[in-house]
Amino acid sequence: MTSPSSPSTTTVPRTEERWTPLQWGTLLVLCAALFLDALDVSMVGVALPSIGSELHLSTSSLQWVVSGYILGYGGLLLLGGRAADLLGRRRVFLTALAVFAVASLLGGLVDSGSLLIATRFVKGLSAAFTAPAGLSIITTTFREGPIRNRALTIYSSCGATGFSMGLVLSGLLTEAGWRWTMLLPAPVALIALIAGLKLIPKTPREDRAGRGYDLPGAVTGTASMLLLVFTVVSASSAGWASARTLGSFAGVAALLAAFVVIEQRSSHPLIRLGVLRSSGQVRANIGGATFFGSYVGFQFLVTQYLQNVLGYSAMQTALAFLPAGALVAILSTRMGPIVDRFGTPRVIAVGFTLLVVGYALFLRINLHPSYAAVILPSMLLLGGAFALAFPSLNIQATNGVKDHEQGMVSGLLNTSFQVGGAIFLAIVTAVVTAGTGSGGAGSSGSGTAAKQAVLDSYRPGLWVVAAIGLFGLLVTVSGLRRRRPSYGILVASSADDEARAAEAGRTEQVAARD
Repeated sequence: MTSPSSPSTTTVPRTEERWTPLQWGTLLVLCAALFLDALDVSMVGVALPSIGSELHLSTSSLQWVVSGYILGYGGLLLLGGRAADLLGRRRVFLTALAVFAVASLLGGLVDSGSLLIATRFVKGLSAAFTAPAGLSIITTTFREGPIRNRALTIYSSCGATGFSMGLVLSGLLTEAGWRWTMLLPAPVALIALIAGLKLIPKTPREDRAGRGYDLPGAVTGTASMLLLVFTVVSASSAGWASARTLGSFAGVAALLAAFVVIEQRSSHPLIRLGVLRSSGQVRANIGGATFFGSYVGFQFLVTQYLQNVLGYSAMQTALAFLPAGALVAILSTRMGPIVDRFGTPRVIAVGFTLLVVGYALFLRINLHPSYAAVILPSMLLLGGAFALAFPSLNIQATNGVKDHEQGMVSGLLNTSFQVGGAIFLAIVTAVVTAGTGSGGAGSSGSGTAAKQAVLDSYRPGLWVVAAIGLFGLLVTVSGLRRRRPSYGILVASSADDEARAAEAGRTEQVAARD
């Protein structure tokens, strides 16, 4: 286990405690890119009805405006993370950011549903490269300990803020026209690209020397993630027990098995499987999947509840989520010292506790709730949960990892976020659909009985959301049995490191038994 004072290979001198203007500029560029990535995940939600009306898209086709982005993002993250390590983090980040800007511009100009879905997939694909590359640039620019923790706190909070504020901006822009929700990221991405060319430091060539390409691992790993995300998001329409869905899951299992065999035998694996021997790394990835996955399901149901049951407009729906996003923005620069003092496991556990309590309180909703008494407390708790948990999960997943593997673990964590979001959203949607009769969530009636039926169909989904969050909390709490807080994790990267990691694991097991 490492501590803030443990040796670490970084590009910043250990004696430097104050950030340089170049470091601030680099962090600003990376934060802008992550903000755009997160913004694009959530901003399209409120605009969907307008998109469907203008482009004449059916409900099943409209789903792919959202799912296309998730498919590209979640499916290519593992490849994106390793590409950053092998091809150069700066090069990968800037190239992907340029693609993101062009796809954003095209997405706002297309007049065909299929073309819009295609641009969304390309944007997700580019985000799959910018997210892990950006995170690994931070972890190799700021030395491990309080300085890196502060940088990761600001960076992660920008992503959480972008996701939370996406609905707010979507509500504002949709009033002027849905195309603005697609066009807005283009100029911002272009500005970030120009600034990045000047501010992001170049990766030293020696960092990449002597490393080969795991083409079979890249093919099987990427194919398995693409097929998994595609199968999950399309299962609701095809049927979870249909031959197509079951066959696709069997294909995913076969591809994953092949991927594991390839990685075990490859001299230059896409993912070094030894990284998963770290319990802290495993908890970070499970935590990321359950935290983000439960919230995606929650946001989906709450958006529908506010509009279909309470009759909120797009703007009112956006403003209902505003307190959560505002709280994340306010707390974004204050989490670093908290993580330094208490360690990531404790901070993550508190974040998950706030998340679960927020979900539980929201179960009090009815047909005529008081926003201040029923909805607002949950929004504030969720904002606090994001501010605490998101930076801490990123810190726990990347601390103690050598520079040449930062892209790999960053891609792995982001994959957990996105695949968790896709899987748990599909589960929540399936539960709601199963509880919907001829009326329910799909009812077009506007009377009290129809609205009550819609609300009743949402409640099981909200319980599932709370259960997912509770599972993540229990996994997190399992890491609190250690005698001291964990500021980093030990990840083996050579035969000698693996021996030390195994010995450290045995020592911790003995301490736990004592």
